Amino acid sequence: MPGFLRITWKVSFDAFWHFSEDDGWAMASHVALSALLAIFPFLIFGTTLATFLGADQFSETAVHLIFDNLPQNIAGPIAREVTQVLTIPRGGLLTISVLAAFYFASNGVEALRISLNRAYRVVETRPWYITRPISLGYVLASVLALVMLSIFLVAAPLALRYAGRWIPWATDLLIVVDSWSSWGAVATVAVALFICHLYLPAGRRRFLDVLPGIVLTMLAWTAGAYGFGYYISTFANYAATYAGLASIMIALVFLYMTGVIFIIGAEINAALLKYRVREIINRSIEGRSGEREADQATDP
Repeated sequence: MPGFLRITWKVSFDAFWHFSEDDGWAMASHVALSALLAIFPFLIFGTTLATFLGADQFSETAVHLIFDNLPQNIAGPIAREVTQVLTIPRGGLLTISVLAAFYFASNGVEALRISLNRAYRVVETRPWYITRPISLGYVLASVLALVMLSIFLVAAPLALRYAGRWIPWATDLLIVVDSWSSWGAVATVAVALFICHLYLPAGRRRFLDVLPGIVLTMLAWTAGAYGFGYYISTFANYAATYAGLASIMIALVFLYMTGVIFIIGAEINAALLKYRVREIINRSIEGRSGEREADQATDP
């Protein structure tokens, strides 16, 4: 068996074996349920904080980023409920309900942290009174990032339209900004995945250590989203089984699939680190480079 196929088999087998042995399927359920329960508190807290900071377009920006690039039959029911929840007037920022939403939103981050610790085969040594504030910090940072993005997406088109009077090529930039939902979603997901893999679990990893699993995760998410959307629209009839809960069950099954892909991406990274694949590749490249230099030196 060629070396490339042999190491690919070893990494894939190790990743999927460890995923199954270390309760990966159950952890994916934990991530899915925690994510579904965290979406509403996150958006409630984010909308309240954004309104306090003067970013009134936060809810629209967040809903577009989260749901616009998913198949309609998956995202539509949840997006409608989210929009309905966000239109309810709320009190000031420092109220019991908003602070409770802030805390419950961090449960989603905790689920990701626990699943990543297992996938990367590390033991969490930080006590809960350290990890919980870190999770709250991630929630707050996510809200502030979306606040900045929502402000940019309101201010940038206005600035470009004004500049277009004197700079003709500014209209091309305006087209890119107007199509922000696709580009913004991809960039947001990529940045969020890198932050999660690099800093959320215990231990330290480098950029190149987590890149392969993140690329595979994004490709698998894209294929899985549209494959699952096609399955729902063509074959499945969740309403016959779950009646009024069908839309929630569709979202939960989709989030479960997403959780499995997310954890397996981390398992792939851990297996690559275990077998030191990057070092093998570097040695192979250096060996081939040395052979070429030797051949050039012996040429008459």
